[in-house]
Amino acid sequence: MTVMDIIIIGAGPAGIQAAIHAARAKASVTIAGKMIDSAMHGTHVENYFGIGKADGTDMLRIGMQQAKAFGAKHIDEDITEMECSGDLFTVTTENETKITSGSIIIASGVARKRLNVRGEKEYFGKGVSYCASCDCNFYKGKRVAIIGDGSEAAASAELMTRYASYVFWITKDTRTSETMINKAKNAGVEIIDENVVEIMGKDKKVTRIMFSDSSMVNVDGVFIELGARSSSDLAMDVNVIPNTDGTIPVNDKCETSVKGVYACGDVTGKPFQIAKAVGQGAIAGINASEYTKGGRK
Repeated sequence: MTVMDIIIIGAGPAGIQAAIHAARAKASVTIAGKMIDSAMHGTHVENYFGIGKADGTDMLRIGMQQAKAFGAKHIDEDITEMECSGDLFTVTTENETKITSGSIIIASGVARKRLNVRGEKEYFGKGVSYCASCDCNFYKGKRVAIIGDGSEAAASAELMTRYASYVFWITKDTRTSETMINKAKNAGVEIIDENVVEIMGKDKKVTRIMFSDSSMVNVDGVFIELGARSSSDLAMDVNVIPNTDGTIPVNDKCETSVKGVYACGDVTGKPFQIAKAVGQGAIAGINASEYTKGGRK
């Protein structure tokens, strides 16, 4: 098991900036997350101080190089679980690597991406959900489909086998580890390599989904899980209670209600701007390093 001073969850501008400041302060730092999942990836930036126009992907790449130059490490994997024991925290990656630290910085951005297909909005709350761990109890003995390509979808598919009578995992371009895929398969999940084009229903309830080839499967529920495990879900693993909109409340030091747990960037709420993410990242990185170096008092 790897032991670090600080684990940063999220490889976007907030997480990378937190790593730069924490590593410069001589804290041992691991960033866990995929830059490709950052909202900044693939964007064009033209409203950031001192920069006319820039490519968001290049900015992330250069920022990660800076963090590594100061000694930070990067694991290109999602975090699937977190737990706390005393004043220590342990996270588990999608390949089941465990890392323990004295502090955690949650910088994983906002969650709940939309699939944007017919019926998704109409049946939201009537069979369509964006959180399997939140709504699993409503689908005991029912047939469900998980839609998504990342670790969140894989984990949700495996989870739902403990409640539902049958679980489909709809994934066209799987972007998670073989470990996660095999866990889902071994739990009895049926994986379907197709694109969903419509969620259909009757009497205000989901009844089936249709694929791009016009084939269909009958389901009682659809869970749309298009990224990594959400920041609010992870926060609750370590007893941080998110706001009703899923954002994480922090004070001016980017501290949450749990000692040693910090949050920064979009996960703390609007405005969803790079400038805010970078500013909070610096604050969180500095304070987390002071916390770990100060004996976690």
